[in-house]
This record gives sequence, structure tokens and C-alpha cells, in this order.
Amino acid sequence: MKFGIHTGLWLARWTDDIKPAIRTAAELGFDGVEISLLGMTDEKAAALGRVIADHGLEVTCSDGLSTAHDITSADADVWAAGVAYLHWAVETTAKLGSRGLAGVLFAPWGQFDPARKSERLARSARALAAVHDRLDGEGVTLGLEALNRFETDLLNTAEEACALARAAGSDRVGVLLDTFHLNIEEKDMAQAIAASADTLVHFHVSDNDRGVPGSGHVPWAQVQDGLAAANYDGWITAEMFVIAGNPASADLNIWRDIEPEATRAAEASLAFMKATFG
Repeated sequence: MKFGIHTGLWLARWTDDIKPAIRTAAELGFDGVEISLLGMTDEKAAALGRVIADHGLEVTCSDGLSTAHDITSADADVWAAGVAYLHWAVETTAKLGSRGLAGVLFAPWGQFDPARKSERLARSARALAAVHDRLDGEGVTLGLEALNRFETDLLNTAEEACALARAAGSDRVGVLLDTFHLNIEEKDMAQAIAASADTLVHFHVSDNDRGVPGSGHVPWAQVQDGLAAANYDGWITAEMFVIAGNPASADLNIWRDIEPEATRAAEASLAFMKATFG
């Protein structure tokens, strides 16, 4: 296993300087950092790639689609813009030195249209298939994230995420599972994770309140059993949002401080991940 930390833990805005978070992650002993492509530019990506390498860290990336880049859209121009954006995101991921890009890459976050779910999924699968050659050329793998019902209507369970990944028909498209969302949507987390074995490419951890893993009531024994059954040996990345009162937290409905301080939360998370998955 490799243990990572999402730099969003320390950011008030997605456009904030990420370098201090990279330095802190290295000092705490993480194997790598996860960086959001929200607010990213080509120049910033090239510079950050060098900073990450200089700190001896590896990197994974995350991202989400906007409504202007909706690959579930029936509007051909919007759909094409979404495919073009995915091509850019894959190239930028590689520029940062990462081989993994995960997140809400199948539809815009917070969008709901359940009456047209099947046709939206079909368009999403077609778009993801269209990015295969770019993924293969850059050596990048996508992870489609199963989200809870309050954030999307398309992929709520691990089974739904796996079905879309398989429908894309690309060995470069898999799934990202996250304990925060699994804890809401799955009746049996171990079974859900184990059944994703052929598509599981990335894994996020936080507890039920998006805080330090191990501090709440997520059934971690089920998580351990599921990952063992799936023979998963990739990234375990803590993705926490714990400080209220800034724009990035407001996007995710963090209305109160979940943890008293971000760096202490990161330190506690790494200790828990090593003890639980190491």
C-alpha cells in the first residue's frame, strides 16, 4: 500500500498555493499527495510537478466536470467540450507526474436527472471510451468515483460505478471508492469493495463526518476485509474536508469544524492508515 493525502485538506480555495501542503505532507511522512485539477493551469502543473519530485513524493490527481463539460449532455457541442476537457485533464495529470486521475469524471457534480439516467450513462460511457487512446498514450488510468445520493443520481454504489467503467470498454477506466460515500450507500462495505476487484484503481478514506479515519463509526473491519478480498495494493488516500468557513468547504457543506486543525488531522490519519492497512 501507498499512503497519500489530498491537499484540499489545507486549501481555502482550489486556486490557493499548494506548495506549503506538499511540504507538510512530505514532513509528515506520506508517500504522496493528491492534487485537484480545479484551478490548475499548464504552467502551474509543470511547476508543481517539479516541487513534488523535489520533496520525494509521488502524486495522484482528482477532478470534476463542470456543466460546460457535461459528457452526459444531449447537446453535441457540450458533450464534445467535455471530451476535450477530459483530454486536457489526462495530459495535465501526466504533466504533474501522476499516473492516476480520479473523481467525478462521469458527469457534473450535483446534477440530477433520474428520468434520463440510462441515456446519460450511455453518453458518459461513449465519452470515456473516446479518451482511451489519450489515456493509453500518457499512461494514465481514470477512476470513476461512486458518490452518495446527495451529490449525484448516476453512480451511488460501487456496483453502478463498476458498470459504467466496464461499459467504457477501456482497461484504462476503473473506479474510485471512498469510505465516506460507501458508508452512506452500501449495506455491506466488504462485499461492495470485493465485488469491485477487477475495476478498483484508487481508494479514499475518511470517517463518516469526512474527518480523521478511525475517529467515527465507519466499519473499518469491513473495509479491511473488502480490500483484502479484492487483492487491492494501490493508493490509500485520506480525503478530508474538516475546516468550515472557506469556499472549498462550503462547496461540500462543511458548516462546522470537523477537526480542530488540518495538519493534526493529517498526522492522525497517517497513523491510522499505517496501523490499519500497513
